[in-house]
Amino acid sequence: MANSTVPETMAAVLLTGHGGLEKLDYRTDVPIPRPARGEVLIRVRAAGINNTDINTRIGWYSKSVTAATGTGGTGAFQVADDADGSWSGKPLHFPRIQGADCCGHIVAVGQGVAPTRIGERVLVAAMQGAASEAAAFDTWTFGSECDGAFAQYAAAPSAEAFKIECDWSDAELASIPCAYSTAEGLLQRAEIADGERILITGASGGVGSAAVQLAKRRGAEVIAIAGKPKAEAIQALGAAQVIARGEDPVAALGRDAVDVVVDLVGGPEWPRLLDLLRRGGRYATAGAIAGPIVELDLRTLYLKDLSLLGCTWQGPAVFPALVSYIERGEIRPVVAHTFPLAEIRHAQEEFLAKRFVGKLVLIPPPD
Repeated sequence: MANSTVPETMAAVLLTGHGGLEKLDYRTDVPIPRPARGEVLIRVRAAGINNTDINTRIGWYSKSVTAATGTGGTGAFQVADDADGSWSGKPLHFPRIQGADCCGHIVAVGQGVAPTRIGERVLVAAMQGAASEAAAFDTWTFGSECDGAFAQYAAAPSAEAFKIECDWSDAELASIPCAYSTAEGLLQRAEIADGERILITGASGGVGSAAVQLAKRRGAEVIAIAGKPKAEAIQALGAAQVIARGEDPVAALGRDAVDVVVDLVGGPEWPRLLDLLRRGGRYATAGAIAGPIVELDLRTLYLKDLSLLGCTWQGPAVFPALVSYIERGEIRPVVAHTFPLAEIRHAQEEFLAKRFVGKLVLIPPPD
């Protein structure tokens, strides 16, 4: 292992099992990982919080859970089955260091990785394993199927650690990997084109606010759904119109009013979203925080020739595109607040309260 000076132990948050906030164990005696062949060791400078962190902790991905994320966010779902409690439908191995968002500097490399990479400032791709289009849907999440960024140090495949050159803060960069790659993946899969009209639900969250910016940079007309107090902030990101959460979007826009719906919410209001789509329209989803079980009238689907897209896997063009947008100054995330890593429980409580626009970010302690 080629390296600069690296200590033996680190601060990290261990997820000890599916459940409430008590399952997040902050410790300062966790062994620092050693980079395997083809890997790099990263000194983590900032790590964003995402819905998937909460969903994984509480076992929300289990098919036995039908409620909204927030109903079990600080506690747990008693009906959750550990056997399918992760997003992949496979059991997790505990303890696990979560954290899909990693910004930091390479401090060591494993065999097969050029020592010249040491010192690079990098972002780690949140969704990994998709080396080519031929390997479509063969993927895993950083911080779920492997240890992630809720620690002072993290190991990652060298190919998934992307060098980044910009003047952003560490917290801003740590807002990108999971939320922005999810949003970019949604827009690429839905083939958003210049001049199209797109509706984005949950627009004040990490993925939603990213989708607003990324759709705007494509030349789309963006209509957002979010809490009324957040409307001004979302318009500043590029939304032409903001519909208040709870308002009937069909009454606000009319039927057949948009080309594409990007949905991160789901829940009982879901059927209205298909009413909004024009004939031949596309619906793309990567979340269901208001509830995963929805009612679908198949007549709406086939009589309007709609396309429904579920978007988790990300093609190999997604993350390099984000790096290019950053380095060209075409996007900029909103960091609502930062917290010390040791305050992760409080940070997740604030995350679940949804009183902010953009991202919450954890900062590991200095060495």
